[in-house]
Amino acid sequence: MEAIRKQASKLREQVARQQQAVLKQFGAGGYGGSDNMVTDEVELQQHQKLEKLYISTRAGKHYQRDIVRGVEGYIVTGSKQVEIGTKLSEDSRKYGSENTCTSGSTLSRAALNYAHARAQMEKERGNLLKALGTQVAEPLRAMVMGAPLEDARHLAQRYDRMRQDAEAQAIEVSKRQAKVRETPGNAENTMKLGSS
Repeated sequence: MEAIRKQASKLREQVARQQQAVLKQFGAGGYGGSDNMVTDEVELQQHQKLEKLYISTRAGKHYQRDIVRGVEGYIVTGSKQVEIGTKLSEDSRKYGSENTCTSGSTLSRAALNYAHARAQMEKERGNLLKALGTQVAEPLRAMVMGAPLEDARHLAQRYDRMRQDAEAQAIEVSKRQAKVRETPGNAENTMKLGSS
């Protein structure tokens, strides 16, 4: 009889330790009885919120990635256009400075003025593209690869693992409680175990 009491006491202590470990992982106030339903409902709501956060951050990450790709594409296309515009201004300048055979050199002056204006436009456009790259594309790229989105994803994964561990521990506790109840012994010990 004494051996059964010791075994029941040992199992009760082990169950209590496991319950405390589960409670510590979730930071819940209590587990058991009617509190169990409330805790499960609160936990389910928290899990759903975490899932929504994960889905929205993933969607935000993909959206930001698409914006970065669009901006980078615009920069590449714009850079090629700047190259073409610069070549056109150089050709206009050469035509204006080398072709002095026209009467009054009106066409030459117009070509030189156009070359100068076009060179200024292309310089400003190049500056705009550089600013777009450094002030828009790079910060967005850093956000896409940045910690907040990755942290949210890792948090969701870690929470799922903890939840699975807690469920496995709860199943183990239930199995042990059932095993203790099935063993022939003192009804008083079974009642004590059930109340804890």
